[in-house]
Amino acid sequence: MSRMLLSIKPEYVTKIVSGTKKYEFRKFHCREDVDTIVIYATAPVKQVIGEVSIIAVIEDAVEEVWKQTRPDGGITKKAFKEYYKNKQVAIAYQLGEVRTYDEPMALSDVGLSYVPQSFAYI
Repeated sequence: MSRMLLSIKPEYVTKIVSGTKKYEFRKFHCREDVDTIVIYATAPVKQVIGEVSIIAVIEDAVEEVWKQTRPDGGITKKAFKEYYKNKQVAIAYQLGEVRTYDEPMALSDVGLSYVPQSFAYI
């Protein structure tokens, strides 16, 4: 299996780590063999803080994904709607076990020399 690094805003990283955000929303679907998300917390943190397993992937109409994920999405409906503005399909990665690193890492520690706009396979 493989991993992908996602750039995630610190407010959502905190919710993922605490277990209150059980879905990560994206506008793309990763390769089928990806089973782990490596979490890069964006500015002001700017560090790789841990990883989380992917339990399942939901891909459906935007409103249907909202209905399925709203209790555990860790995002407001307004933010969700804005993110998917003018999109027909939404992707939600159902998150499993979270493992935070004892020491956060730089991107170079995971083989990257740039901050991915959205994601990078590693």
